[in-house]
Amino acid sequence: METEIVAIKKNNTWDLTELPRGATIVGVKWIYKTKLNEHGEVDKYKARLVAKGYTQQHGVDYTEVFAPVAHMGTIRLVLALAAQKGWSLFQLDVKSAFLHGELNEEVYVEQAPGYIVKGAENKVYRL
Repeated sequence: METEIVAIKKNNTWDLTELPRGATIVGVKWIYKTKLNEHGEVDKYKARLVAKGYTQQHGVDYTEVFAPVAHMGTIRLVLALAAQKGWSLFQLDVKSAFLHGELNEEVYVEQAPGYIVKGAENKVYRL
């Protein structure tokens, strides 16, 4: 969780502020995942801070959704080409790729559970 918060701060993803009148706030929650190595043994534990997008309404709180992940068909094509050509493949985990997206609207999220700023408990983050 600390690694995730450090990445968010390093990328200037948000600013702590007062919630403007009439603005809606998007909740956040922690998602935990256990990553295994090629032998099926625990390699690392990961935590990601995600928005509770189910609280938003299309056309009201958001206009589009973006997830920076490769389409499964693209992955299959690359694997097939690599097998056919005898290429070596390597795995790469791009940490916090979503932090580099651009927003055209004002989005406010609550402070992350476990990381609420003392003295500013009623403030929110503007992405």
